[in-house]
Amino acid sequence: MDIENLVKMANSIGDFFSAEPDREVGVAGITQHLKNFWEQRMQLAIIQHYEAGGEGLTDLVKTAVGQLAKGHSLKS
Repeated sequence: MDIENLVKMANSIGDFFSAEPDREVGVAGITQHLKNFWEQRMQLAIIQHYEAGGEGLTDLVKTAVGQLAKGHSLKS
């Protein structure tokens, strides 16, 4: 899994939701998008990247991936 590509994709999703005036609504939108449209291995890879520091992820996306990680099992 190319983490650079996943970071780019996640940040693009974050760019869309950054227009939301309510930050919490934006974070929830990103989190829900990742749950709905990213396959399990993509979710696991971005969570593991986040847990290793999340280099390259925007602050909004880091927050969303952190929320994703809370309800996610890291078992592959």
